[in-house]
Amino acid sequence: MKSQASTDLFANDSQLVKVLLPLPLAGPYDYRVPPGMDVWPGRFVRVPFGPRRLVGVVWGEGGDSGLEASRIKDLDSVLPLPDLPQANRDLVDWISAYCLAPQGAVLRMAMSVPAVFEPVKPITLYEPMEELPDIRLTAARKRVLTVAADGPARPASDLARDAGVSTGVVTGLADAGALKRISVAPGGYWPQPDPDLPGPGLSELQSKAALEMAEHVKARDFSVTLLDGVTGSGKTEVYFEAVAESLRQGRQVVVLLPEIALSTQWLSRFERRFGVAPAVWHSDLTQSKRRDSWKAVAEGKIQVLVGARSALHLPFPDLGLIVIDEEHDQSFKQEEGVIYNARDMGIVRGRLAQCPVILASATPSLETVVNVREGRFHKLELPERHGVAELPTIELVDILKNSLGRQRWISPPLETALKETLARGEQALLFLNRRGYAPLTLCDGCGHRLECPNCSAWLVEHRFSKRLECHHCGYATRKPDDCPECGAHDSFRACGPGVERLAEEVELILPEARAELVTSDNIYGPAAASAFVDRVTSGETNLIIGTQIVAKGYHFPKLTLVGVVDADLGLAGGDLRAAERTYQLLHQVAGRAGREGHKGRVLIQSANVDSPVMEALAKGDRDGFLEAESNMRELSRMPPFGRLAALIISGMDEVAVDRFCGELARKAPRMDGVLVLGPAPAPMALLRGRHRRRFLIKADKRISLQKLIPQWLNQVKEPSSVRTQIDIDPVSFM
Repeated sequence: MKSQASTDLFANDSQLVKVLLPLPLAGPYDYRVPPGMDVWPGRFVRVPFGPRRLVGVVWGEGGDSGLEASRIKDLDSVLPLPDLPQANRDLVDWISAYCLAPQGAVLRMAMSVPAVFEPVKPITLYEPMEELPDIRLTAARKRVLTVAADGPARPASDLARDAGVSTGVVTGLADAGALKRISVAPGGYWPQPDPDLPGPGLSELQSKAALEMAEHVKARDFSVTLLDGVTGSGKTEVYFEAVAESLRQGRQVVVLLPEIALSTQWLSRFERRFGVAPAVWHSDLTQSKRRDSWKAVAEGKIQVLVGARSALHLPFPDLGLIVIDEEHDQSFKQEEGVIYNARDMGIVRGRLAQCPVILASATPSLETVVNVREGRFHKLELPERHGVAELPTIELVDILKNSLGRQRWISPPLETALKETLARGEQALLFLNRRGYAPLTLCDGCGHRLECPNCSAWLVEHRFSKRLECHHCGYATRKPDDCPECGAHDSFRACGPGVERLAEEVELILPEARAELVTSDNIYGPAAASAFVDRVTSGETNLIIGTQIVAKGYHFPKLTLVGVVDADLGLAGGDLRAAERTYQLLHQVAGRAGREGHKGRVLIQSANVDSPVMEALAKGDRDGFLEAESNMRELSRMPPFGRLAALIISGMDEVAVDRFCGELARKAPRMDGVLVLGPAPAPMALLRGRHRRRFLIKADKRISLQKLIPQWLNQVKEPSSVRTQIDIDPVSFM
């Protein structure tokens, strides 16, 4: 059976086909093709499934399911949509096999917009008539006609918004014959980026890197290139030249960014380079916009799309380039549902589409560094900042020697630096990766801690919103007046700092500062991020107090000082990647300083100034840090020199969870090169009301965990009240 061209039909009218449905099912189901219906692999079809009618994808020829002919149902209909490309179908199979996830659950990520598969009503657009009738023209009507004359036909709501009138003015003009109504299928307007617009001036080193990446695109073959450049080296502008080459070839490009909703400045750079904004894909889009974007990608109307990790699953028919920016970022790992790493799957997607993949980072992951070292990836380096900008100086502030004072979190050296920076008319950033006012609230009288009823977590005080919150399940409540343990009145006290408490201290020591708090609590989408950028670039804000969402991507020319308040925060917990992740985060936030001609300075407060992470940051010795980290991992045969997988067993009934874990432990594989640890309570032993236990499987690289784990799990029947999640290559150990 062929599976490429739409003309390759199945053999005859009575053909059975396999249809994969976007449900957490292990594989496709057999259906009969009614006479006269043309289907082939990749076609979207509607099928009966129990009492429902569902949309699925034809996956291949059927007939080997062993079902009686009378039990096999007919396909209902074929949907008028482009096929799901072969590369997408192969990616579904690959992720399913590698991550040990049901095929249907993986397909659901490619069919994540239900509205695409339902009929849509046409929309009405308005454009000026060639001849204007003799009507009374009010000021509002004149504004509408002026706006309508500038550009293509548009909906009444768009014309009304741009003209500053109600939609009634627009429809009134149409009724009067001054505007023409046009009925069109919804789909959006997708202006095409111009690859030949002049870009920014590139240095010799940047030009060389850009040329080499463009050559990979011209080759139309799979390759992986690490663009390794210090913060401020112009990595984005360099890989834009590879994007331009793909556009010249008429092929599509997808760019993955962490936290796409906050990447305002990236989008502005793209528009300056290519004349139009790219299509975007993230959770903040409306359902109609997601529907239009999905269809436009499938129809080849969108040439460049930038998005979060889910953009990887969109049905690009002709991908010419994949870019994964900030490739080290942990947010590329999806921890719910199908657990996978979008960076790794992006590389697989490139191989399946036979197109180059660019990984960009100032702090590449150890896995990527090892792949470069072993010759699987190419590497291009940008070791200097672009133009006149220089890398900032980094100083460690030992908080054991520099007393912070009672209920104070900003050290004297950092306080002095802040005052001097703001006095010069420059800007500063205070970084603390902890939302809220305080991480812990306890009773002065008995020591009782306020905990989440659904999770093994303390409630975090958010003083500005006057409530206590769980940052894991979203539970929120007001702080009680009396201690529920000892009854003491007004006895709860905040312990430790969050960014809100830091902002309170700033008000005391820098009352004239124009400070702004920046966290995911108040910067929650593109509009809020854009407004924040405007306030900083205009000088309305001169002191940013923020969490990790300000650590990457932002470019503020006058920001010359970065103060890291608690640099040791990420090193606690014994996580395999704690040191690497802490180095990456602090290196990224330090890179916000001194971006454009002004010398930058970074002060890092730590109680462990002699730790390898802090020493490497102070010396600017990233490669030395990575080498030491690599040696340590290799000695212990930990990734990327060994394999890891986690089983997370959870359920509402703690006894049932423990009983099932005990049965699994008795059947655990015992063989050379495999070590099974657990079961043990997960660090987050209670999450959203579910009790959680973990097994950790550590294996030599020669051993296939994808074979080992199913063989193990198949020996024990899982109770209906218990759920098992498999995490291949775990990043989080919570």
